Amino acid sequence: MSRPSPSRSGIAALAACFLALSGCAAGGGDDGREGGGQDEAFATVETEFGEVVIEERPERVVALGWGDAEIALQLGVEPVGAADWIGFGEDVDGIGPWVEHTYSESPEILGTMELDYEAVAALEPDLILDVNSSGEQERYERLAAIADTVGVGPGGANYLTTGEEQVRMIGTALGQAERAEEILQEQEEAFAEAAGQHPEWQDLTVSVVTRTSEGWGAYTQDGRVEFMQELGFTLNPEIEALGAEGEWSVSLSDEQLSTVDADLIVAFPIFIGEEEITEDPSWNAIPAVAEGRALVITGELSRAFSLGTPEARGYALDQLVPLIEDSLGGQA
Repeated sequence: MSRPSPSRSGIAALAACFLALSGCAAGGGDDGREGGGQDEAFATVETEFGEVVIEERPERVVALGWGDAEIALQLGVEPVGAADWIGFGEDVDGIGPWVEHTYSESPEILGTMELDYEAVAALEPDLILDVNSSGEQERYERLAAIADTVGVGPGGANYLTTGEEQVRMIGTALGQAERAEEILQEQEEAFAEAAGQHPEWQDLTVSVVTRTSEGWGAYTQDGRVEFMQELGFTLNPEIEALGAEGEWSVSLSDEQLSTVDADLIVAFPIFIGEEEITEDPSWNAIPAVAEGRALVITGELSRAFSLGTPEARGYALDQLVPLIEDSLGGQA
């Protein structure tokens, strides 16, 4: 399924599609170029749609993919237009409170799945980032007709561009390949430190679960799963077995809900109240829930965990690790 817009008009679509969010040339020098020749392109990025050659440093960037805008900001580039996938709101420029480098001038907040291409064109971008997105050919072609467009990574359609690949692709496109690698290294070290402090988490099983007004679901190869794997957890084999190639989540019937039982469950609601999970009899019948090994996260923590940008992941790491410690019986 695809990630829909959290805008008022898209909330119903999100409830229906909640599950169905996380390699390029590494340049040298401040502008991301590998060599020093004057005739060289500013950057070249490999995508699912082929090689994108960016001739000059972009001045007006539009960021449309899931989390693309926050990564651009962390790399020191302020998009003139951006998509607000998580629904932070225009009053905060569509970004989370963990973002250190915020906007000096508010961007135009654009659509997500239901994109107004005329509004994109009106911003006169010279580069469009649509890296963590659906990867639909028609969408890409319409954007590429407006400006150079960095779409999904090779094989990354249906929001399967990995978090690392997303950072590298955007870093290369913006001439910040070295800084992108530094960000990824910092992130890796933070997770390694947390995992190293908790060797008892190694190979414990985990299920990452959500519920909307349409029902239950679980993540299979999403950035949220990667988050838990980097802490040492292993995806619940029963959930993994339900996954299909090219998909990053599965829908679960009420009768299938028992399959999410694991050493740890991390769950969150989408556009419904927390009580829709915590007061559900089927949920409370799961052994991990009954034994206190299930977390239901909400608010900014849920948003950060879902968005999966480096800064969001750092925020979620700081908030979630103590909750896991309490759930699983203390620290190492």
